[in-house]
Order: sequence, then structure tokens, then C-alpha cells
Amino acid sequence: MNKLIHEFINYLSVERGLALNTLESYGRDLRQYSQYLQAGDDEALDLASRAQIVDYLLHLQKQGKATATIARRLAALKAFYQFLVREKYLEKDPTANLESPKLEKRLPKVLTIREVELLLAEPDPSSPAGLRDRAMLELLYATGIRVSELVSLNLPDVNLDMGYIRCTGKGSKERIVPMGSMAIASVREYLDHGRGRLVRDREEQALFVNHHGRRLTRQGFWKIVKKYAEDAKIDKEITPHTLRHSFATHLLENGADLRSVQEMLGHADISTTQIYTHITRGRLKEVYARTHPRA
Repeated sequence: MNKLIHEFINYLSVERGLALNTLESYGRDLRQYSQYLQAGDDEALDLASRAQIVDYLLHLQKQGKATATIARRLAALKAFYQFLVREKYLEKDPTANLESPKLEKRLPKVLTIREVELLLAEPDPSSPAGLRDRAMLELLYATGIRVSELVSLNLPDVNLDMGYIRCTGKGSKERIVPMGSMAIASVREYLDHGRGRLVRDREEQALFVNHHGRRLTRQGFWKIVKKYAEDAKIDKEITPHTLRHSFATHLLENGADLRSVQEMLGHADISTTQIYTHITRGRLKEVYARTHPRA
């Protein structure tokens, strides 16, 4: 089973060009499924029937797994079994016609413009780390890129004179995203006065580095954001995507068109971007109810 999972992950990497985070997620989900099968009476892959897969999904439900988690695990199984049938390891796909559980559409949490300003004001610009942190937060809010895209940026990916960054998103798709004057100024100050005091290897290409002088990780960035949110006394649950969500919402609230926001976010499908229109409509209703004399 592990050999087949490895072959499948290799196929996703080479043939489909999926991002490392996606590959790790598929691998983790399928290994947990393999462990579940091996804990039962039937360990052989060809005995993994539709009934067994349904039992596995029910097992996840009994464990209290979120609907989104179960849906993701089923999606991984479907892709895996489709691969096995295509490669002639199996004759029939046991996941065929298995429906994914319906997901609740949860609106992403966003910061107000005032809360964004408080967060961006927290880093101390008198230290190299503070200059780096301010540049990261400004850049993230200015462009709406994913945290994984932020920490993957290299020096040649940033063009401060032209005011844009080049980043590689999901499916190894490259896109160009404009950045505003505040972000340009913050990144320039970090490059001029901060990065050189953090980096140790002059050949290092990572734009944002940690105190060891190596590329900052997503986990490292997440700790930084949580600390500044606490220091700024922002009483909201903040996730690594909060600034990305805030970026999209604030653009739409101020008149940006949906297609442009989709392009900047790197969404393959505009329906993914449309969730932010629900937020802005909700805000409009709040403003109307609060301000109209006959509301």
C-alpha cells in the first residue's frame, strides 16, 4: 500500500505539478487510511471495497472530524483509486459515485481597516527583525498572496521600481501581483537596512530570512503574526489567511471588480472569489441598518 501511495504522490508531483503542501496533505491522508485498513481484518488493497471506504468515513465522523476534513479525505481517496484503475492496479473504482459530504459555507474572518493599521504598526523598525516583520505584513496585505507564496519569494521575484512581485501559486502557476507604495517602502527599507544583518550566506536568495539567516517558514511567520495580533489587542481569531481575506474584502468594498481580485488572489475559479461578495453585502446591510433614518 505504501509503495502505491508513493507512486501516486510521485505522479501528482511529476505529471500534475501540484505544490509541495498539497502533496504532503495527500500523502498524510492516504497513510492514515492505510493504517485504518491494516488495523482491520482485511489488509489487501483489492479487498478495500466500497463498504469498507464508507466504514472508514463513518469512523472519521465518530471521531468527531470536521465535515471539511472528511470531504478532503474522500477527495484524496477518489483521486488515489482513479489513479490505481488508470494504471491497471484495480479493475473497478470503489469510490465511484460516493458523494462528498455537504460543506457549510463559512465566511472568512476579516480585519477592519483600523485593525489592519494596528497590526502593521506593531513591528519595531529599529531592529532588523522588526523591519522584516513590517515588510512581510505590509506585503501580505498589499498583495493578498498566500503565506506559502510569501515565504517562497526570492530576491529576483520583487521589482520595487516597477511595483510588483512575481509569485508561484497552486499548481505551479506563476502570476504577477502589483504592490502599493507603503509595501514598496517597507520592503525597500528591509532590504537596505535589515536583511543584510540577518542573512549569513551571501548566496541566500530567500527574500525573508529567520534569525539563522535561512528562509523563514510558514510556521515561523505564523508565530510572528499571532504575537503582533496579541500585542495589538486584536480580539479576533486570526489565521494565516486573515490578511489575504482582508485584502480581498477591502478591495471589493472600495469598488474593485471581482475578476481583478480573482486574478490577484490566483483563484482558478471565480466562484472561490465570490465568497468575499457575501461579506461586502453583509457589511452594506449593517451600514444601511445603522445609518438610514427609516431602516
